[in-house]
Amino acid sequence: MSFEFFVGLRYLRAKRKQAFISVITFISMAGVMLGVMAMMVVLAVMTGFSTDIKSKILGANAHIRVMSLSGKLDQHKEVIKKIETIEGVKATAPFIYSQVMLRCGPHVSGAVLRGIDPSRVGRVVDLEKSVKKTDLCALERVSNHNTYTKEERKVPPGIILGKELSRLLTAYPGDEVYVVSPFGGSLTPIGGRIPHMKKFKVVGLFDSGMYDYDTSFAYVSIESAQQLFRLGQSVHGIEVKVNDIYNVDKISGSIRECLGTAYWTQDWMQMNKNFFSALKLEKTVMFIILVLIILVAAFNIISTLIMMVMEKTKDIAVLKSMGASSKSIMKIFILDGLVIGIIGTILGIMGGGILCFLLKRYEFVKLPSDVYYISTLPVRVQLVDVVLITLSAIAISFLATLYPSYKASRLDPAAAIRYE
Repeated sequence: MSFEFFVGLRYLRAKRKQAFISVITFISMAGVMLGVMAMMVVLAVMTGFSTDIKSKILGANAHIRVMSLSGKLDQHKEVIKKIETIEGVKATAPFIYSQVMLRCGPHVSGAVLRGIDPSRVGRVVDLEKSVKKTDLCALERVSNHNTYTKEERKVPPGIILGKELSRLLTAYPGDEVYVVSPFGGSLTPIGGRIPHMKKFKVVGLFDSGMYDYDTSFAYVSIESAQQLFRLGQSVHGIEVKVNDIYNVDKISGSIRECLGTAYWTQDWMQMNKNFFSALKLEKTVMFIILVLIILVAAFNIISTLIMMVMEKTKDIAVLKSMGASSKSIMKIFILDGLVIGIIGTILGIMGGGILCFLLKRYEFVKLPSDVYYISTLPVRVQLVDVVLITLSAIAISFLATLYPSYKASRLDPAAAIRYE
């Protein structure tokens, strides 16, 4: 143990008559601890919120959408074969996407109808995990399929509604709903167009955990959507899943280059750019604000060291008269401040980790899902955040020691012991 470290530790253990300094030391440690705890919990919640939202968005949306400038794809099977040859593409699936009106009895609500291929969509999105009390294969029954009997043809095709959309329509599994589309209807004698209407049977509900999706999305088989919108064998686009979700920009460029100028792409980052940019900005701002809490604790460290220097004036003079250099005196008080900061940081990291574990394990903080998209407070601790918090707290503690330590090192021993 070095001379400076030995003396510094002795100074932190104040005698009975200097107990007030010891109390101030513990208060300084507690201030650093609380600041680190607050920063760790808030950053873990912000990271968890971003990660949870990202997983829910990618659970209902593909990484990349490929669409034609004409509005529909006529030869989508050939297009799929070309896309699947591109490096980085993991899976593909056709889709139909349009806004419709849903009616169940006296209740009416707007919705986004998505036509999917139940045999392929699971390769692209994790929709199956959100579907309750049924599976996507229930959508494959189409009312005019030639292989069905006459009685089976009378059964309307299946539709899966979002949980909140089902509540708005009061339509539950087994009920029938009418889907009204402004596209594909017949013309009237005066040139108008009658909206096309088709009856569906609710075969299941899905709960994605995102209020916006659960109130607006409805899923049918791609064959039923083609009939409803009079598309024939065409689809609106191709959904693509890639190996690296952060490399979608490069893969999108490769897809456009392969298919030509008649096609365009849209990736998940472009579709949600503003949302994730806002989350990143909020996390940065919260970090800056919480650093101020640690700065407040740093002022406690400064006051503690100043009081310690005033109390140890005679000791400093004696040490200097015995040959201790100004650099050694400065090291003593810097080490004192760093010990306070490091212990407070370690306690804060431990306390923040325990609190994050409890929040994640028991989920005792509930959120209104229509406001925050999710129903519970998400928590995700990242190693990079813990390292950043630790380094920030220790750096601030170190800076807080410089002024009191410098003043101690400049003390004149002759002036200090002149009247002793």
